[in-house]
Amino acid sequence: MPNIKSAIKRVEVTKKKTAANKMQKSEIRGIIRNSKAAVASGTADEALLKKTQKAVDQAAAKGHISKQAAARAKSRVAKAVNAK
Repeated sequence: MPNIKSAIKRVEVTKKKTAANKMQKSEIRGIIRNSKAAVASGTADEALLKKTQKAVDQAAAKGHISKQAAARAKSRVAKAVNAK
């Protein structure tokens, strides 16, 4: 554990940011999981696809996931929705 005041503060800030980033990543994974479940149950539509794409794009813009991971996720969901 650091002894210097500024180092102590950095540790606390890092903990808060890590928790926030984990929450955002979890939310994105949940949205993608819900989209896949909707496709499997046959209730997927264009509105769901657009909502998923928007959420994934925002996560990529904020740096929670990489641009390539976002593109891959959007592609897979779109492919599944269009296949039904």
